[in-house]
This record gives sequence, C-alpha cells and structure tokens, in this order.
Amino acid sequence: MPYWKLLFAAPVRKVFVGNDFCNLTIAMSKSNICSHLLAVCTLAVLLSACSASRKSSKTATPLPTVSKPVPEEKKKDNGKKEEKAAPFNVAAFGREVKKDVYNIALFSPLYLDSVFSTSTDIPGRTLPRYVLPGLDFYEGSQLALDSLQQQGIKLNVVIYDSKGRQNNPQTLLRNKSLDSTDLIIAAVGTPELKELSDVARGKEINMISATYPNDGGITGNPFLLITNSLLKTHCEAIQHYAQEGFATKNILLFHRNSTFEKHLVADFKADYEKTNSSKKSRIREVIWNDSTSETELAQYLLADRPNICIITALDETSAKDILRKLSVQMANYPLQVFGMPTWDIMKFREPEFKGMQIYYTSPYFNDKTDVYSRYITDYFKRVYKSRPSDMAFKGFELTWYFVKQLTDKGVYFNTNVNDPSKRVFSNFNYQPVYLKEGESIPDYFENKNIYIIQKGDSSDIKMNIQ
Repeated sequence: MPYWKLLFAAPVRKVFVGNDFCNLTIAMSKSNICSHLLAVCTLAVLLSACSASRKSSKTATPLPTVSKPVPEEKKKDNGKKEEKAAPFNVAAFGREVKKDVYNIALFSPLYLDSVFSTSTDIPGRTLPRYVLPGLDFYEGSQLALDSLQQQGIKLNVVIYDSKGRQNNPQTLLRNKSLDSTDLIIAAVGTPELKELSDVARGKEINMISATYPNDGGITGNPFLLITNSLLKTHCEAIQHYAQEGFATKNILLFHRNSTFEKHLVADFKADYEKTNSSKKSRIREVIWNDSTSETELAQYLLADRPNICIITALDETSAKDILRKLSVQMANYPLQVFGMPTWDIMKFREPEFKGMQIYYTSPYFNDKTDVYSRYITDYFKRVYKSRPSDMAFKGFELTWYFVKQLTDKGVYFNTNVNDPSKRVFSNFNYQPVYLKEGESIPDYFENKNIYIIQKGDSSDIKMNIQ
C-alpha cells in the first residue's frame, strides 16, 4: 500500500501507531491541530489517506496532462567515447538516482516549544498569530502529499518544527537524521536557512527554500534552490517591464536617501546599463523625504507621455506617504506606479488613491480559479471553517511540484527543474546564480520568474504573460 511517513501530522483519517490502526475522522480546529502535533511529535507514524477497503473523505486532485518527450535519435558510435561534462559542473547532477520510495524532510516554523512551554493547553484556545504561517504551510503540504499518495506515489516524509530546539540542523547532522534524505523543503528564514544549506551542500541534497526572499549570505551551494526571488531580481523585472511595455515613457525612480534604498537604486542602474533595447529610456532619480512638496515632485512629471513612477519603499507608511504626494498630480499627468513585492499585502483603499494605477511584483501568482485552488479552499472551509492563506497554497504548490520532479527525474532533477508540465499555480524559472565573475559552479539557483501584478478593487490582475 502506498504510504508517507510523518514525524507528526493532523488532521488525518487513519494513523498507524505500533501494531494498531486508529481512525481520526473529526474536523479539528487549528488549536487542536497544534495540540495534536505536540502530543505525537516524538512518534514516527505511518499515515494513509485511503485504503483498498475504505474510501477517503477527500476528493483526489486531478493531474495536469503530461506529454512524454520524444526520444532523441542516438548518434552512431564512431569508436570514440566522449566524456560528457556534468551539468553546471556539479558531478552529482550528472547521476541518475531513482528509487521506489523517496525520503523528504519538510521544515516549517511551528513554534511548538513556545506555544506549549508550560502545558499542553493553549491559553484562551487561540494560537498566537506568529504560529499560523508555518502551520498553514505544513497543512498545504499535507494536502499535496495526500493527493499524491492517492496516485500511488510512495514517500517517507518527516516534518520538522524548524523552531524546535531538538531540530537544530547541527543536532540533526550529529544524529544522522538527514543522512538518507533525498529532498529538503524548507519554509524557513535566518539563521535556519544558512544552517540547513550547509547540511544540504555537505550531503548533496537538493534543498528548496520555499518562502524566504533572500540568499542569507549563502555561497557555493548549487544544491540550494531559492523560490521567493531576491529584491535585485524584482528590480530587474520592473526595469525590463518599464522599458519594453511603453513606447514612450518618463521613467522616474522615487527613493529616500537611505543606505538600503540607495542599494536598490544601484541595482536598477546596473540592470539599466546591461539592457540592450531600442526602446531603452534613461531612468531619472527623485530623492524625496517627508518635507518634499507636491510642487517639487511635479517638476519631474510630463504631460505628453506615461510617467512610470517606480517606488523603492518597502513599508506601507512610506509607500502611502509618497503616493499621497503623487495622487494630487493625477488630474494633470498620466501616472503608472510600480512598487515593491511587499506591496502585495497592502490595501490602497483610501479615497485619494481611487483611480491610481498601482502595480507590484511577485514570483507567485494564483487567481484561485483552478481545480487545485478549489480543492484547497473547499478543504479549509469544511475542516477549519476559514479560508486558506497564501502560505497554504505555497505549501501545496512546492510540495506537489518537487515530489513530481523526484518521481519523474529522480533525486537529481536539476537539469529539468523548470518543467512546465508539473506547473500548479505559478511558473518557475530557476536559473544558476554566479556571485563572482568566472565561477564555474553556481552559488545557488534562483527563481527568476517575476509577475507584474496590478492592484484591483476586488482582485489583483496579472499583467505580463508568463
């Protein structure tokens, strides 16, 4: 029978503990889930979403259509053997390692030690807000595993609370807990990202950084795949879109005179210098502060073409401050405002922003109309009486995508990591990053696919076709 093995999991329909099966068919609140996780976190349990004799309560998620590649015609042997270089000069990537059962380690910040520091009860029966993102990522991953298991895919999956004291990467390394791991999926930040990356590099395990938009200072690890693109990549995408998306334009880069924002400006300028396009227009800097007046800003604007206003502010207060200054100019000048990826959760519903065209960037896009999204949404409504967060969708998407990579291409799927046939919500475009010129081995791989998304009243709209 297909199975997947978890360190802990909830809610589930059938749990194997020791020699006995027990059924857990009740809908559980997230508080109860967290309590259940603590209760079984020291046990290795075998879970099955369905069996030959019992129907699952879940509906299996339909598979995307996968077309088999046409085999290449073999060249005639002329008696000479040519040595083929390993992909990206990484010897492991040239090996084909396929298994009947793959071992996956999934790390998510559940904060069980903090939540249950004094007892197994949650004060007020309400989980702290900082627990929810990690818990939702875990739950989304579990739903993906459950659907994949129904397709006969066999996995050993161990879930680690990345904030648990016993799950320190160095401790796991000493205990040899990760020795047989084939893939690490990690929704972690600092310092866990660097620590896990070191383990992955030493053990030659592909590691997916699922949510952290930074490389954490990591170098020399071609086994690391960063999904949530770095700010530098977002800046490049905005610059390209601004240059190519408008025949005539006045590109303005609004930033405060801070070290961080000046660093982003340098990224824009560097990419501008590398851009080779007949539509290329220069970028003009506009340094602003709280005392900058609307009249001062107006001198940079033109009435006969779109004014592409790129704003480097990451926080909501600064973003809205500069937008208010620009909003008074909308009657006289055509404005297109492009913000940073942090703007995805911001709401611009104030009256002064009505009619303003506001865009932001993101490596993820999900309009939640597809069959996978409906499956996840229906499950959360039925079990939790709530809507799934973006972290639940990310957990589902990345778990599904990379398990499919494993079962299709084996442990080292790196040469075909951008396979569109395994797409769930977003397109991925993992590219090698070389931090020093002349390097032969990538420092890591980064998802370079960036969506340009327009803020809408009821829903956001994807602008660029990816």
